[in-house]
Amino acid sequence: MASKTNSENGSKTEVPNPSSSEAKQQQQQPQIQGIRMPTIEEFRAQEFWNNCGVRSVASGITGGGFGFFMGMLLGALDNPVMQETMTGRQQLVHNAKQMARRSWGSAKAFAVMGLIYSGVECVVEKGRAKHDTTNTVIAGCVTGGAMSARGGPKAACAGCAGFAAFSVLIDKYFDRHN
Repeated sequence: MASKTNSENGSKTEVPNPSSSEAKQQQQQPQIQGIRMPTIEEFRAQEFWNNCGVRSVASGITGGGFGFFMGMLLGALDNPVMQETMTGRQQLVHNAKQMARRSWGSAKAFAVMGLIYSGVECVVEKGRAKHDTTNTVIAGCVTGGAMSARGGPKAACAGCAGFAAFSVLIDKYFDRHN
């Protein structure tokens, strides 16, 4: 605040200084902006992606693609058993076949895993009307049990427990780092 002398009676009055902290505070306050309502196309797209079947298929396709590339990488790292006796062309053919086998097997496994996990999590989440760790545990258990069911009840139980624990760890990791 700056002071100003009144010439008639000689008294001093306080005049606000535009560079004071109050003026700065008023200038720094954000302007209120209106809210934009979503369009009908945005509503339809949101409803489409909220469908559990669509989510499951999308996760299956994504998992299959990831599995394909993982299989290609791991297949390329495999060495032929008889490497010393093979010619360069035989090694190339063998490696290409190994990569194709590994890619196809990994793509199927990851696609099924993504499909089951995403579908179960979506159905449980909608049924419980909550988004929490319980959904992750149930989805992980069902997925792990289904993936290892061919090995018998013990393998299914171990798969259930292992995949549920892994799912919770991944969920916590990504929640903490978002």
